[in-house]
Amino acid sequence: MASQAQDHSPGGSLPASLVAAGHAAAGLVAKAREQVAARVRSDGRLSPARLSTDQHAVHGLAWLATYAESMRQLGAYAERLSGEGRFGPVEALTLRVAAGEYLAQIASAIPMSQTEFVRPAELGLEAGDIAAFLESVRDLVDTGNTPDTRRQLVALMAERGPGPVGDPGLDDTLEAMRAEMRRFAEAEIVPHAQGWHLANAYIPMELIGALSELGVFGLTIPDEFGGLGLGKEAMCLVSEELSRGWIAVGSLGTRSEIAAELILAAGTADQKARWLPRIASGETLPTAVFTEPNTGSDLASLRTRAVREGDVYRIHGQKTWITHPVRADLMTLLARTDPAEPGHRGLSMFLAEKPRGTQEDPFPADGMSGGEIEVLGYRGMKEFEISFDGFAVAADGLLGGEEGQGFRQLMQTFEAARIQTAARAVGVAQSAIELGLAYASERRQFGQPIIEFPRVADKLAVMAAEIMIARQLTYYAAREKDRGRRCDMEAGMAKLLAARVAWAAADNNVQIHGGNGFALEFPASRILCDARILSIFEGAAEIQAQVIARRLLDGAN
Repeated sequence: MASQAQDHSPGGSLPASLVAAGHAAAGLVAKAREQVAARVRSDGRLSPARLSTDQHAVHGLAWLATYAESMRQLGAYAERLSGEGRFGPVEALTLRVAAGEYLAQIASAIPMSQTEFVRPAELGLEAGDIAAFLESVRDLVDTGNTPDTRRQLVALMAERGPGPVGDPGLDDTLEAMRAEMRRFAEAEIVPHAQGWHLANAYIPMELIGALSELGVFGLTIPDEFGGLGLGKEAMCLVSEELSRGWIAVGSLGTRSEIAAELILAAGTADQKARWLPRIASGETLPTAVFTEPNTGSDLASLRTRAVREGDVYRIHGQKTWITHPVRADLMTLLARTDPAEPGHRGLSMFLAEKPRGTQEDPFPADGMSGGEIEVLGYRGMKEFEISFDGFAVAADGLLGGEEGQGFRQLMQTFEAARIQTAARAVGVAQSAIELGLAYASERRQFGQPIIEFPRVADKLAVMAAEIMIARQLTYYAAREKDRGRRCDMEAGMAKLLAARVAWAAADNNVQIHGGNGFALEFPASRILCDARILSIFEGAAEIQAQVIARRLLDGAN
């Protein structure tokens, strides 16, 4: 029967087998770390030149560590749900497919992209290391991602219908919040998202007002400033469900999250009192103005100048890929206040107030102009290039009241931003699997629903498994952030993996739809376009891998 998931684990304990697999994977990471560290160190220190030359292995180490952490989180998830009596057939089958596939990839080749794979030997791992690893996880590899396991899982998925495949592992309060956000997305976003996307239209202000009433913009802002005072795990589930409806709506809160993090961590008392209540209520819509042409992720090379003239700073320079700037009231703007310091120490962060624009007059402010960048997906807020020519920012808009702190202040926001982006990716992937499951169940070919063809069902099974992995890794990073722990590596891992999972899910959804998936009238085409941006913004996949690897290698002997 499809509803009976057999546990082939030694002693009949799948959770225990998953925990053991996590330990085994961590052991491989430790060995690979030593080998890669020896290749990229010079005189006892990491060599930038060697890190660059051996980038494939360096980033491969990051992917191996991400897989190992994923296995560790699957084990923790299984133990937690098992202890609470919530570990059922769907969870067991999904975890079997997930573990079987990822453990096999660890032992053979991990895809870093569609054309780049990291193999054990490239990380200095020997045949004996892999043989010992495979022996320790043999049961999960042999009985995990099998045709029968996938068949059973998809049968249960079809029976249960839309929603997360398996218990997300949230407590009752967070689960109730997730259900409420799902109902909102189904009623207010899903029916309209395709039309908004095709028209390249802004998200309606009425919808933004409804999100404000739900508290979306003040989720993690302390209640003393008018927010809900919730943690990053709550932020994740809200972002996930809204992004399942449409990534643009799920991304509206990102700019509020970044602005609030900056102000909470580094703002003066006056800046906190002035801006945080307005951001929390949705009265003030922020936008992040960081990136410049030809700099990308190299923020330390920014050239936009901020020159003090009396009680204002005059901004001169170019910015690009600025999301939702026209309707924003507040810019978190990174500029160079010290031209003698070419690196990150010369940068300062500003809270730059601006008037809201319109479609006809996007930037009604002296010294500020810009043009729209037309994009494939991630529409609804619009992307712009912006030119500043003497735009005035009040001197009291200098974040924290101190020059030269902008880069450090911005770094403090990256953990939360990347966790939130991982949650958006999970939401996009969830949308893809739900559409794919529904279409495969309804579409008939050769006298039967196409879900009965193994190649179609197999896609859905692996999509479900990868989404579960990405979701648990993202929630783990959020919980680490909520505990006040440094989690730049965990956030990077969540973003790195979830972005790849979203793209794979979106691509598989198009394949399941066949020719209809390529048609503009079907949401599958929009989700494919939306998913593609996830491995680029908030730090490209290569940047995430570099961050993870540096953390791993910095402490290597």
